Amino acid sequence: MMISATVITFNEERNIERCLKSLGGLVDEIVVVDSFSTDRTQEICESFEGVRFIKNTFEGHIQQKNFAISQASHDYILSLDADEAISSELRDSILAIKDTLGDYDGYNFNRRNWYIDRWIYHCGWYPDRKLRIFHKDKAKWGGVNPHDIIEMSPNSRTKFLDGDLLHYTYFSIEEHIVQQDRFSTIAAKAYFDMGKKSTMFQVVTRPALVFLRDFILRAGFLDGARGFMVCYINGLYAFLKYAKLRELWLKKRN
Repeated sequence: MMISATVITFNEERNIERCLKSLGGLVDEIVVVDSFSTDRTQEICESFEGVRFIKNTFEGHIQQKNFAISQASHDYILSLDADEAISSELRDSILAIKDTLGDYDGYNFNRRNWYIDRWIYHCGWYPDRKLRIFHKDKAKWGGVNPHDIIEMSPNSRTKFLDGDLLHYTYFSIEEHIVQQDRFSTIAAKAYFDMGKKSTMFQVVTRPALVFLRDFILRAGFLDGARGFMVCYINGLYAFLKYAKLRELWLKKRN
């Protein structure tokens, strides 16, 4: 059976070539939906044979990924982010089931995350199971922006594949903090729009609870100094999200 790969981009010149190379010879179509990048993203994408490059106004991660699905020609979708790539083992697993793809509605596999200069194997970052191959009539992107997730239709059949999806997250602590600041703003706004509220108790306690969960219960300490950084910034994200959510409600009252 045939597979369409979908990727959303915005100023991804650092990552997109690696992503597209990993899809070569694996999928039958690559659809890139771009949010009007100002770097070399378009130039790089158009240098690859079989890539359809579409520009679309960004209204949210979930909306953009569902738009990308709507542009795909084939029933089965392999959805990647620009900073992800297919490992050789995962590639072999996908090729092995490609002729019988229709036996299941979705396929999931583990994602391995690269952080600054090494792979992270704990902290709740691994195994980071993701469902990224699916029949487009049986699934859609949902969740709460910016943390999107594939939602399968009831009674859908899924299968686990060997091999890791490789995720190249952050190449510096500064990048990590800047991204978490941006994501916490998006998440707080999404929660606010849903009517969810935040208390000072949550603002104070959630960061510590998240850090202890990820560093102790999820064994982040086994990843050494990098593990500590990941878990600490996870806690910072929790603080920012709940503090910003509380601020939104205070502004509304005033």
